[in-house]
Amino acid sequence: MRIAVMGSGAVGGYFGAKLAAAGHEVVFIARGQHLAALQTHGLKVKSPNGDLNIRQAQFSAETQEVGRVELILFCVKSYDTETAAEAIKPMVSDKTAILSLQNGIDNPAKLAQFYSADRILPAVVYVGAQVSAPGVITHANGGRIILGQMDGTVGDAMKALAQTLTAAAIPCEVSHEIGKIQWAKLLWNAPFCAISCLARANTKQIVESASLTQLALDCMAEVQAAARTQEVELARQQFDDTIEFSKTLADFKPSMLQDLEANKPLEYEAFNGIVVKLLAAAGLPAPINKTFYAVLKFLDHRIRGEAKH
Repeated sequence: MRIAVMGSGAVGGYFGAKLAAAGHEVVFIARGQHLAALQTHGLKVKSPNGDLNIRQAQFSAETQEVGRVELILFCVKSYDTETAAEAIKPMVSDKTAILSLQNGIDNPAKLAQFYSADRILPAVVYVGAQVSAPGVITHANGGRIILGQMDGTVGDAMKALAQTLTAAAIPCEVSHEIGKIQWAKLLWNAPFCAISCLARANTKQIVESASLTQLALDCMAEVQAAARTQEVELARQQFDDTIEFSKTLADFKPSMLQDLEANKPLEYEAFNGIVVKLLAAAGLPAPINKTFYAVLKFLDHRIRGEAKH
């Protein structure tokens, strides 16, 4: 397949490298020092499953240079969704599928404002990875993708894509309930990303603290209430399952803490803002997420302000 990776950070770089190593023609869209390193040394992935060094690929900042592709791995941060959706237009043909490997629950709907909903494939990613240096991605654990279609159907094209990913040593499964799975991922992202930033704590430190674990559970209750406003039911047992899963992550740093430490903008709108917004529309309180949102918004504005100087 001819594949473009829009946003070649930890997620896009890791999965794009796996597909390139499997023999697909992959174009990586990146920028800044990361792009310069990719163009000079190729893409390096350090992984317990085996290192990769992708040299035979195109690395570019310009989507206009790429031409049409069959698949786009759409991996930009949630706050860049609309800008990136506009930017990928030169690469999109009538047959291009757009696989959204993003956090948050509303990115597929944003993409559907630009492209027909049947070609947008929401996905949930479970991977521990980070850009450890320009052009270098360090993969610690995981690497699984669950994908679906916005209307809950599973067609032949979806099954074929799942086979392509599996053949590239990317564990994946297809779901009729991808929306519910996205909400289950938010059950982790909303508390753990926020708490990690505000307490400067990794996952291990959060689950080993009784007070922070309780804060995470209180946040999850608000996520559950927000999901209900969208007719999605998250069982209370999933709260405990999420905490137990978090205990397996050791000293993993959530993506938003990685961004904070790298002085990059934060995805607080996608993780906490959406919960506040949905509960406010339903006339329900969201004290935990409202507090997280307010502090993260301050930190984000400070980061963006410093970037301008």
